[in-house]
Amino acid sequence: MSEESLKTIILKPGKEESILRHHPWVFSGAIARLPEGIEEGETVAVKGADGRVLGTGHYQIGSIAVRLLEFGTDRLPDNLFAERLQSAYTLRRQLDLVREDNNCFRLVHGEGDFLPGLVVDIYGDTAVMQAHSPGMHFERRKIADALTLLPGAGIRNVYYKSETTLPYKAHLDPENEYLAGSYDGNIALENGLQFNIDWMRGQKTGFFVDQRENRRLLEKFAKGKHVLNMFCYTGGFSVYAMRGGALSVDSVDSSAKAASLTDANIELNFPEDPRHTTHAVDAFKFLNDMEPDKYDLIILDPPAFAKHRSALKNGLIGYRKLNGKAFDKIKKGGILFTFSCSQVVSREQFRLAVFSAAAKSGRKVRILHQLTQPADHPIDISHPEGEYLKGLVLEVE
Repeated sequence: MSEESLKTIILKPGKEESILRHHPWVFSGAIARLPEGIEEGETVAVKGADGRVLGTGHYQIGSIAVRLLEFGTDRLPDNLFAERLQSAYTLRRQLDLVREDNNCFRLVHGEGDFLPGLVVDIYGDTAVMQAHSPGMHFERRKIADALTLLPGAGIRNVYYKSETTLPYKAHLDPENEYLAGSYDGNIALENGLQFNIDWMRGQKTGFFVDQRENRRLLEKFAKGKHVLNMFCYTGGFSVYAMRGGALSVDSVDSSAKAASLTDANIELNFPEDPRHTTHAVDAFKFLNDMEPDKYDLIILDPPAFAKHRSALKNGLIGYRKLNGKAFDKIKKGGILFTFSCSQVVSREQFRLAVFSAAAKSGRKVRILHQLTQPADHPIDISHPEGEYLKGLVLEVE
């Protein structure tokens, strides 16, 4: 991106192996020497102990010291963002996500789209951008310009929402703001259903687009069922269950704001439909108090129980308890959709937690589907940490 010589980070001997396999993270413990005057978010070159150029990326203070954007070079191309955004958009078109009945999807999924530290979700003509690294924060206006110039995408508004995603040690004091355009409505279409997207005050970028395909699968199971949607947030699963022909849908979230968002989305798609009820109450209390055999389709999509490795043990206990409650209460022959979005919880650990809960319940349980994140949340094969969403569809005898 510049012809000026970059500051260079030197690695310890033998610490270049993961980079040669194109893993995009350089950990602080692998660094032998930092250059003088290096600043948070600066673009730096990385070299091995033998002087070989390994790549170029953004430096930051912390365990992950460099997020690499290019390998085998000490330069970044001037058109890097335009090219990678175009590549990402082309993939979404190939995935048939850009349609008249669908205008919300993830355009950039960090390392999976070879732009580590950056997330961009599209809602109609608005792009919601989150920086997870200081380097991407400093590049935000360049990225916003590239988004509005992206051929065929029709992006007019770019909302920057990184107050809670940037590392606090960086002392960047980011402001959530429009970098291009302004607010001009927040209704988005997902598979023909309408959703109010609150990107300014809602969680993440305002909507969990990663559950799109899993919501569509749930719709196929919903006909004639009494459905319970735990941790409903904006009611995505509830709306799909309604369209699928559910007899009743109860949506539960401890947040009264989330309950009101769910109500708004139900009303948007199924005005004055008596089949739906929201409950602003703690999930475990609701499960404890509810009568057995009331529901024959239950969705468990909790927030991450373990956001850091130090919380892994307690997180797995939480998954066992939550699924155990569902196994105890679900109707005979019922269907359970259960998820973990904790990145530090592996697929095997999540399955073991659920299987342990099933064994303790004494009920026979069969796996019908094994679920993951959709293709607009791609996983770089050299960066398995990018796989975070795990799910199971279970039949409970």
